[in-house]
Amino acid sequence: MASLSHAFMSQHYIGRTPMSVSISSRAALKLLSRSSTTSSTGGSGSRRPGTALCASRPRNRRARGWRGFAASTVDASSSSSSSSSSSLAASASSTSTPSSTTPSSSSSSSSSTEPTKKKATGKKTNKGGNNKNKGGKKAHDDSPAELSSSDVRAIKVEKVAELRGRGLEPFAYRYERTDLCDALQARYADLAPGVEVRLTTDDQPDDGETVETGFDALEQPVRVAGRVVAKRSFGKKLAFLTLRDQQGTVQLFCESRRFPKADGDTPAGQLAFSDVRTLVDVGDIVGAAGGIKRTDKGELSVTVRELQMLTKAIKPLPDKFHGLTDVEKRYRQRHLDMISNPDVVSTFVARSKVTSAIRSFLEGRGFLEMETPVLHGSAGGADARPFLTYHNALARDLTLRIATELHLKRLVVGGIERVFELGRVFRNEGTSTRHNPEFTSVECYQAFADYGDMMELTESMVLSCASALGAGDTVEYQGTSISLAAPFRRVSMNDLVIEATGIDFLGGGENGGAMKHAQAVSAALACEKCELFRGLIEGCPTTGHVLNTCFEELVESTLIQPTFVTDHPVEISPLAKPHRDFSDARVERFELFIYGRELANAFSELTDPIDQRNRLEEQVRNQTSLREAAESAALSRGGEKALAEWRENAEENYAVEVDEDFLDALEYGMPPTAGMGLGVDRLVMLLTDSASIRDVVAFPLLRQTASQREASGGESEEEEGDDEVSE
Repeated sequence: MASLSHAFMSQHYIGRTPMSVSISSRAALKLLSRSSTTSSTGGSGSRRPGTALCASRPRNRRARGWRGFAASTVDASSSSSSSSSSSLAASASSTSTPSSTTPSSSSSSSSSTEPTKKKATGKKTNKGGNNKNKGGKKAHDDSPAELSSSDVRAIKVEKVAELRGRGLEPFAYRYERTDLCDALQARYADLAPGVEVRLTTDDQPDDGETVETGFDALEQPVRVAGRVVAKRSFGKKLAFLTLRDQQGTVQLFCESRRFPKADGDTPAGQLAFSDVRTLVDVGDIVGAAGGIKRTDKGELSVTVRELQMLTKAIKPLPDKFHGLTDVEKRYRQRHLDMISNPDVVSTFVARSKVTSAIRSFLEGRGFLEMETPVLHGSAGGADARPFLTYHNALARDLTLRIATELHLKRLVVGGIERVFELGRVFRNEGTSTRHNPEFTSVECYQAFADYGDMMELTESMVLSCASALGAGDTVEYQGTSISLAAPFRRVSMNDLVIEATGIDFLGGGENGGAMKHAQAVSAALACEKCELFRGLIEGCPTTGHVLNTCFEELVESTLIQPTFVTDHPVEISPLAKPHRDFSDARVERFELFIYGRELANAFSELTDPIDQRNRLEEQVRNQTSLREAAESAALSRGGEKALAEWRENAEENYAVEVDEDFLDALEYGMPPTAGMGLGVDRLVMLLTDSASIRDVVAFPLLRQTASQREASGGESEEEEGDDEVSE
């Protein structure tokens, strides 16, 4: 295994899949001889006059390209196979899918094999006296088997043991980092190609040649740390590593002459240059210290004097060229998704900025952030199926909160006139590109205000969040330009439905009032556009529900630009004040829609405790009626078995209870108050141009895999299916 692993380590091209397992040095050497990479070397460049201290220009050194490298690595793999107990090809260390290979790998190997072998045999013989590679063509024709992921892991675990055997800790405790990659890139943006900013402690170059760089020589080395995401080696004297931290990337320029001359001279904890080739793999986390240089090809680099292993990765990263493209795997292994796709990290950084902007915005307006219980005695503040749980010590059934509303209103009653909470909410309902069972919302309540004030607050909050991400009042979402400039469009729900259907549900009844329930159902069923959702119309218990169903099915998806949909029917808004300008069962409420999705919901809050009790009790009666009708239909359809299945799976199978604690608080008097709730996940989707809510939730809830179901005792034969189902 030692000779095999070292032979593979000599290959430093990261864009390969884990190569499978021919456990012989000869097979490894054959594979090695077929591989190639592109050169990216540093060297001398044109002079550029500077104004500050002189820094030395390195001697013009022509690094060998891939073909020369392949020859030298064949010699190196044979000569040192006995001294290295575990090494890994960077090609094996950078992937996770053994079965896939890249087109570029096959094309480059065929073009470089024969010249590479000639150079290998034309220079010097292998000091070890074995594994000499003399022809080259035979190796090109004979394909070795591939290393499996488990074999790659075993080799990496051996490297951990080798590091510890040499007194090097592969999992460091800390590292004194002084510089971030993006800061270095910005600081030395004007450094000319081929010019180096040396340390004041460095000796002058052998030829004494210096150039002015425009930068002072470094009194202390720059110290960077991060993950190695690319690796290229050129013989025994030169290697390049690409290091990435959270802020960006920088190249590590590793030259043997800058490292200690022999392993015995290596400072404690530091890697020797030979270790760069044999022990450092793509995926490892390292710390590096040195000067600064821009290569002839324009790549800003740290000229490494000290290199330390901080964390040795024992699993390979995904393929360089394809990344982690399996959507399901991206969500299940988000940590790997973030390593492979830097844009994912950018999305979560943006999410953090949005939540921070929300807090800053509300605090700037005098709101206090409070925390309310996640465990509730009964689900309130919204109409949704809750998650159920049980408290053993209290011997009590509880639910996870479906909203934060009722507790926040009790705080307003208690005297906190401006209050908000930004936190997680849980609803036991279907998933889709817009819905996740647990999501983040912000709810805020302001005393002595109404829903008109909340419209202005919502407009300003959304624009403030966009500004926090560097956007203006216009953002692009899925190819559509969205204007966030205030004021947003304002239009009533009833008027929008009239435009879509021609039916005036709230003004077409007797004496210009709302239609009776039967009349509303008949009118909707007579409309050709409503035929596609006939069953939903027939199941509506009130006129207000008919109006809302027509809106959701026909209008909602058409609201692309920001729109405040106002003046909802009272039947679907039990917590909102009656509308002061209408006598027909409307309330002062709005919902904000952008790109066909609800983003926010707000009321002039109902403060009359008697009216509030009546509405909540009516909500309980309606929900009970719906449940009983659905149970009866299931029983008629399939007997007790169908009824049991309905009770287990139906989203509408949940109890609605009156929250007596909330009603008790209202009876002590709540000032005129307006409240607003906004879905943070959907706002982040909009501002980051993310198509699915799962792209902005770090660890979305997913369906169990077959192996997970088997481990938990579930039915393994259940079809996997798509996690994204309609709500």
